[in-house]
Amino acid sequence: MTTGRGSTSNLPGRFIRTVTEFEPGERGAAAQQAEGGAPPVRPTRLHAEECKSILVGNQSPDIPFSLSINPYRGCEHGCIYCFARPTHSYLELSPGLDFETEIFCKDNADQVLRQQLMRKSYQCQPVAIGAATDPYQPAERSREITRRLLQVLAAFQHPVTLITKSSLVLRDLDILAPLAEQSLVSVAMSVTTLDNRLKSMLEPRASAGSRRVEVIRELTRAGVPVTLLFAPVIPFINDHELEAIVAASAEAGATQAGYVVLRLPHEVNPLWQQWLATHFPQRAAKVMSVVNGLHGGRDYRSEWFVRQTGQGAWADLIAQRFDIALRRHGMVGRSRRLRTDLFRRPEQQLSLF
Repeated sequence: MTTGRGSTSNLPGRFIRTVTEFEPGERGAAAQQAEGGAPPVRPTRLHAEECKSILVGNQSPDIPFSLSINPYRGCEHGCIYCFARPTHSYLELSPGLDFETEIFCKDNADQVLRQQLMRKSYQCQPVAIGAATDPYQPAERSREITRRLLQVLAAFQHPVTLITKSSLVLRDLDILAPLAEQSLVSVAMSVTTLDNRLKSMLEPRASAGSRRVEVIRELTRAGVPVTLLFAPVIPFINDHELEAIVAASAEAGATQAGYVVLRLPHEVNPLWQQWLATHFPQRAAKVMSVVNGLHGGRDYRSEWFVRQTGQGAWADLIAQRFDIALRRHGMVGRSRRLRTDLFRRPEQQLSLF
């Protein structure tokens, strides 16, 4: 296990062509010194990446948006359950520790976005930022890619939704508040647990759950509409917190909410099971038994309208509890609409050579 990381291994991705194995005595002094002692500290490395396109289309009928932007590949938050982990396999990197430490930054994203929005063929529709990896992960403090994207969208009066679990979103209130006045923005705040001990294992470098609730409060005070996202719901790990998280988020000002059950696509499954065996060995079999039940007897089913909510008795129970909690606090499911009729193309500025 590595200090401050979610993964307990650097499991090879499914497309990797070369795997390095060490013979006894060949691992080097640093690795040998770490054995039996303190866990090694693995640094984060940021890589500049030039993108040719930044708007990603979505045709999945169970996803509430058609366009998304992901400013980063990989995420330092280290959430062990992250369904985006397998994307690092396409880079011939591990969905495990590599996903948390090798972060690719699309530094020219704002320029590419402006070019795409200027096309006469572009038709305005809400765009989601952070559908895969968090747009406000630690790298954003120095790279400011998300902030520059928001500045471009604001210039075009373009609707946008943000999905995050970071308090860094408050840095951009100077952009978000004016957008909110025009019904052009909403924020989905992911709150997975209010137990900081569990958070440190499950999402080691993300903001504490209590801090996320305060972010909901501060966004609401600034007039920015907030949706609670309770995700993932994990049987016997955090499902008992459902009512408390809904109550705290509603009290802080969230008016809408949604949830997603634990998803284990591709390499997320073995990484999750390694984590579960490390942190909850006595509970692991019970957890996986219910997860199997949620996905029709398998660890994961990817079918639309099933993958996010599951099926069976446990799925029905989660849905009922969530519905009761929402009604108790006057909240509704995710259905907020943003305006698209204000979209305009600003005068194109001359390029500087």
